[in-house]
Amino acid sequence: MRIVVTAKYVPDISTERGFADGRVVRTAAEGTLNELDENAIEAALQLVEAGRASGAVGADEGEVVVVTMAGPDGDMALRKAFQLGVDRGVRVTGDELAGSDYFGTAAVLAAAVRRLGQEAPVDLVVTGMAALDGLGSVVPTLLGAELGLPTLNLAKKVELADGVLTVTREVDDTTEVLSAPLPAVLSVTDGANSPRLPGFKLIMAARTKQIEVWSPADLGLAADAAGTAGARTEVLVAAPRPPRAEPEIVTDKGEGGIALADYLIRNDLVRPAEETR
Repeated sequence: MRIVVTAKYVPDISTERGFADGRVVRTAAEGTLNELDENAIEAALQLVEAGRASGAVGADEGEVVVVTMAGPDGDMALRKAFQLGVDRGVRVTGDELAGSDYFGTAAVLAAAVRRLGQEAPVDLVVTGMAALDGLGSVVPTLLGAELGLPTLNLAKKVELADGVLTVTREVDDTTEVLSAPLPAVLSVTDGANSPRLPGFKLIMAARTKQIEVWSPADLGLAADAAGTAGARTEVLVAAPRPPRAEPEIVTDKGEGGIALADYLIRNDLVRPAEETR
């Protein structure tokens, strides 16, 4: 079994972000592997391990490859993935990818999956449910569309038997059970599993493990497939959030209700009774 996990290098979500020239500017000096992608890696590792335990996958077979689209800083995310136990890490990078929107990102990741598929068949593509810096949650679906594969999203439970992937998910207070044949695209929630803690040997090995670097040209991408040239969305206006007004504190000396009603009327939050008749 060969599984590709798409992962993202994200900044600390507590840091400030802004816009410049229509692009997001992050102030974080360092980032890390998107936390929700750790669940995707864990799901992939568990599926390979389950296949080995059942005999469906040979003891020395099965591979988990992590692909990220990032600059050199993205290696930090791949190093963390190595610590969790993945076999191989690929970073797709290039100045022409700057400014990519969700569609461009999906196109680049799909191209990387197709190239891996030329080496050996890819049975499954796994993603986290969202990236914590953007929270778009649409890349898994767009990736499935780019690859022309069935897509099962927001899985809380994942099972694989006889080449059929079955997931359980909860949507709007409803539990759904969905199935699709492999190959397929899968996204998992943070409730799907508990990512394992890195072992000492894997931590040490991750420091020197080779990271493959591919360019858009290596993937045969057209110039307008991603980046600003291929973006289907554009930021027209961006402005800082206005500061919050200082709170108005009223000490209740027996007329607190009257003061509250007056405040609501003054700020046009309610209308006086005579205006509502």
